[in-house]
Amino acid sequence: MGNVVIEKTAKTVEEAVNLAVEELDVTEDQVEIEILEEGGKSLLGLRKAKEAKVRVILYDYATEIARDFLEELFEKMGLNATLDIIDDEEIMKVNIESNNSGVIIGRRGETLDALQFITSLVVNRNNTTYKKIILDTEDYRKKRETTLQNLANRLAYKVEKTGRSMSLEPMNPYERRIIHSTLQKNENVETYSVGEDPNRKVVIKNIEG
Repeated sequence: MGNVVIEKTAKTVEEAVNLAVEELDVTEDQVEIEILEEGGKSLLGLRKAKEAKVRVILYDYATEIARDFLEELFEKMGLNATLDIIDDEEIMKVNIESNNSGVIIGRRGETLDALQFITSLVVNRNNTTYKKIILDTEDYRKKRETTLQNLANRLAYKVEKTGRSMSLEPMNPYERRIIHSTLQKNENVETYSVGEDPNRKVVIKNIEG
């Protein structure tokens, strides 16, 4: 999200700071405060009292937040893991190295997806803009994408030959998009999703069927 800087004026410095942290939805200890004007009382009532003015800076600590959260979580899970984090304005990629990667990935990536979802909630809790979080280990995401692409093409071939529609196993939105995208240019079949999450699945249908 980058650093967020706002300025507020009020009768007192304390009131101006309170306005700023309320707008940012953070606590005072999470920001840096610069007092631009102290404010003051009017002189014998001859002129309006000078208002206090502050500048409040909320630094982007997204990387530190993600690292602290995941390291603590893995420690509680009894897992030894090291994190390599690459963060830009919109996407944070976290690569996890561990001798227990199978536990981190889980069945069909369910544990990895859950960790990614929870980390996203933690990192974006006080963000003014959404930062996408991608967790990966042992290049699982790329390997899974290749597996799904091969599966999609193989099943599409069967659908073309038999003329009968085929349903895949339930998948998350990311995996369903891979299936749809893989077969998008196949002129002999079409794909659509049925059901409700988490049991929503892709159906491959013969266009002539």
